[in-house]
Amino acid sequence: MNRSSKEQMVAELVDQLAGAKAAFLADYRGLNVEKVNQLRTELRKAGAEYRVVKNTLLRLAAKGTTVECLDAELAGPTALTLVSGDPVAPAKVLSEFAKSNDKFQLKAGALEGKRLSVEEIKALAELPSREVLLGRLLGTLNAPVGNFVGVLAAVPRSLVQALAAIQDKKAA
Repeated sequence: MNRSSKEQMVAELVDQLAGAKAAFLADYRGLNVEKVNQLRTELRKAGAEYRVVKNTLLRLAAKGTTVECLDAELAGPTALTLVSGDPVAPAKVLSEFAKSNDKFQLKAGALEGKRLSVEEIKALAELPSREVLLGRLLGTLNAPVGNFVGVLAAVPRSLVQALAAIQDKKAA
């Protein structure tokens, strides 16, 4: 790569890192092209981008961004996964891929400026998705209202049942 293409690559990485909520680093040594393409496809479905980057270029691009905390992990072959949306789904894809492929190893991650260890990435992967969490929150918020409506409806229902019992007693 000549200097101008490296500068262009760094500028592109700076733009991508600025818009990323999370980033994950991995060592991909020993994976064949078919496996890497399979991982790329799965990550694209999860809303993330997977790319192989040169450590020096990533180090230059990461200065002043939320990914700067990963500077110590930039050694050896590095694959970068950038997430602009919900970080749980890509973390699940990466964790599952690492379980099924011994040659693929997660190095570290960054979530909104905080460095994540491999164990923290795996814990993030075990979280329910954002939609599930929002559904649970909505159910929790609706429960008191539903219970209140049930209590209010019980008063007239009890009155109607008492009147019906009196009517049946007088009819008999």
